Amino acid sequence: MTELVNVRRALLSVSDKTGLVDLARVLARHKVELVSTGGTAKALREAGLEVSDISDLTGFPEMMDGRVKTLHPKVHGGLLAIRDNQEHAAAMAEHGIGAIDLVVVNLYPFAQTVARGADRDEIIENIDIGGPSMVRSAAKNHDYVAIVTDPEDYPALIGALDEGGGATPLGLRKYLAAKAFAATAAYDSTIALWFAIADQGEIFPPALPLTMTLSQELRYGENPHQQAALYLPTGPHSSGIAQAEQVQGKALSYNNYNDADAALELVAEFGGEGPACVIVKHANPCGVARGADLVEAYESAFACDTVSAFGGIIAVNARLTREAAEAMTQIFTEVVIAPGADEEACEIFARKKNLRLLLTGDLPDPARPGLSFKSIAGGYLVQTRDNGRVAREALKLVTRRAPSEQELADCLFAWTVAKHVKSNAIVYARDGSTAGIGAGQMNRLESARIAAWKAEDAAAKAGWDQPRTIGSAVASDAFFPFADGLLAAARAGATAVIQPGGSIRDEEVIAAADEAGLAMVFTGMRHFRH
Repeated sequence: MTELVNVRRALLSVSDKTGLVDLARVLARHKVELVSTGGTAKALREAGLEVSDISDLTGFPEMMDGRVKTLHPKVHGGLLAIRDNQEHAAAMAEHGIGAIDLVVVNLYPFAQTVARGADRDEIIENIDIGGPSMVRSAAKNHDYVAIVTDPEDYPALIGALDEGGGATPLGLRKYLAAKAFAATAAYDSTIALWFAIADQGEIFPPALPLTMTLSQELRYGENPHQQAALYLPTGPHSSGIAQAEQVQGKALSYNNYNDADAALELVAEFGGEGPACVIVKHANPCGVARGADLVEAYESAFACDTVSAFGGIIAVNARLTREAAEAMTQIFTEVVIAPGADEEACEIFARKKNLRLLLTGDLPDPARPGLSFKSIAGGYLVQTRDNGRVAREALKLVTRRAPSEQELADCLFAWTVAKHVKSNAIVYARDGSTAGIGAGQMNRLESARIAAWKAEDAAAKAGWDQPRTIGSAVASDAFFPFADGLLAAARAGATAVIQPGGSIRDEEVIAAADEAGLAMVFTGMRHFRH
């Protein structure tokens, strides 16, 4: 193992030419022979640098539309040879193989080609073969060879060459080798997933090779004794809370990200339905409302649970205005999320130094496909995203009384919110606003009671004559196993019910609804959220 290795010959072959010429000029200053391929060689010559073609090294021309150029013993022998091994040295001398001390390679843009909607033939042509082979050869032999796969590492390489008089240190070569193997693993993972999911239509392929890149380390995890980090997928993916622009405020914590994601996913359900506001605490919505504008939506959502909203997360589906910002900064809030914000709104939020303002641009598509993951002891549970939505025409009326238009609208609103509440979930809603939310209980009856109690408490705090559960619709994320939960909702003042149905006691529950004068519809779809 050698601490310093002088760089006498470098092979450069890159798709991303960012910083290439500047790096090559440094190499030339250190008297390094430059060997290159195709477009990379052309770019270097146009910059006035002397460069040899790969065909000069191998004795073979590039052929088959560039598919075959670096897959040659004179390339891989020069990369893999152990320099102080006598047998390797003898083989190099016998076959005229010269050592290659530095490889600068980044791979064909496969993921970018897929993302821009290219046809299958073009996607296949952007599967790099020679590049990953060179990367792996160089990385395996990092005792003697430096491999650079990311232009972000050019400054570190340049600094090392200048400090070492044209030599690379072992520590840098180890770091670059580890990064190189991660790069080829991510590349192969992206290709494998495209073949399995996009090309072959498999939902759960035999192997699920996921790779991610570190975005940032977080202060700690759910609790201070846990470590945490944010990773981003390396292949094509939808944008979301992880890609949001943070305009101001201190760094987001693990819990901030988790809660902000819950808020954004729910508010995205109302993307094109007029101004809407979601307030989340500990990954559960504590208030959701639609309004004529964001101020009305926020104030109605806030009124649902003014206690839980303190220190919560606010997400809206429209551009933030000065008036909305003024309303939202009346209490302590951890994070505000919106597609965009007016300059005046940003100025108002800026007065709250610790408040994080996140701008997402577009909202995520609630109907998008994808997989969700949960780690368990010894493995992972994987399922498709809960992107199920119920259309009005798909609802099944099961009671004698049909819901009014307003009751039906409130049923669908409550159902949308219940999808994002931890099970067992009960949501009361009236006039496009949540009246009470019961979440995460071990039985549905307790969720119904808690939601009703919260509505009564909200009414007392606001000075209303009666809670908003009076005349409300109630949604249950799963069927009522007994009539008791439904009757608790009726006692709270609900007049309409939306639930999946499917219990062995459905007839008993329907009879109880009829006796109470309730209108009830079945969705045929459950929304458990654990």
